[in-house]
Amino acid sequence: MSSPSVTPPASVSELLRAFPVVLAPMEDVTDAVFRRICRGVGAELCVTEFVHAQHMVARTSLARRKALLAPDDQPTAIQIYGPDPAMLMQAAEIAAEARPAFIDINCGCWVPRVARKGAGAAWLRDPAAMVEMARRVVAAAGMPVTVKTRIGLGPESHMPIIDLARRLEDVGVAALTIHCRTAHMGHTGVADWAWARRAREVVSIPVVVNGDVRTADDVARALDETGCAGVMIGRGAIDHPWVFREARARLAGAPVVPPTDAERAALYRAILRANVAARGERAGVPVTRRHLAVLGPAWARAVRPSLFAATTVAEVDDVLGEGRARPAGGPPAPTGDATMEF
Repeated sequence: MSSPSVTPPASVSELLRAFPVVLAPMEDVTDAVFRRICRGVGAELCVTEFVHAQHMVARTSLARRKALLAPDDQPTAIQIYGPDPAMLMQAAEIAAEARPAFIDINCGCWVPRVARKGAGAAWLRDPAAMVEMARRVVAAAGMPVTVKTRIGLGPESHMPIIDLARRLEDVGVAALTIHCRTAHMGHTGVADWAWARRAREVVSIPVVVNGDVRTADDVARALDETGCAGVMIGRGAIDHPWVFREARARLAGAPVVPPTDAERAALYRAILRANVAARGERAGVPVTRRHLAVLGPAWARAVRPSLFAATTVAEVDDVLGEGRARPAGGPPAPTGDATMEF
């Protein structure tokens, strides 16, 4: 008797053709809770928080939480990082056990606690070493491997990303995401999407453009200006997860419909309850505050002091109930803790 047919996993190219907007990996943000929230408002392909290779190999509880993919949590890629190629190889083999859409290597995180230890953007100090590391991880993973990086360390007159893109393709990297700032820029200045276009022109693998993509119009403009296969949205999705729904409409030529006040309140409550279920009330209530901006600028500004004082779900519900008659106008609300996109 013949065995039942198994549908092979989609390639990175196929995933991007289905919907070219990707939720970026963000530490302590793109967990299973937030990925589910974003898919509820139009997201499809997501990337996990980054997982340190050493933690993955040691199978720590933190690594297991980050890399655990439920059956409905697809397509999701697992991002790994670290300074040691051998450890990254082992981490990729372990990550593959979770059956992610693909494995992504972080070669772009500029945060000092990461880069100073030789991981993340530190790989840009030695492009040849980065390429050799990627070759070894590709050989070990047994599934598609992608790389997320920046245009260079900077400041410098020549960025290595064009030649680097060619060399990464040559060693089997399946796709490349480029945050179009230097590592030294962090999140300051303006992302120069032209670098993604130049890299895309010299390779046949998909290139995904990242940096300063916050709205549906940004999505359409980035795709049009670069010709890239996809765009990746990070910090903008924290404040406005509906960007995925809006991008779908914009790319389809349909009207972009902003969320109503009722949708905003419902989404904040959904994030709150999911975080409490996953982390407990003591941790779940404060961690949800980073999403305060989903309420919209004026409403968020009005209820911010009360929400930051609330410590229980009931107290948050009371605050949101009071906030239904929100003021019009007002400056954008701060979103609490700064969040790094990796």
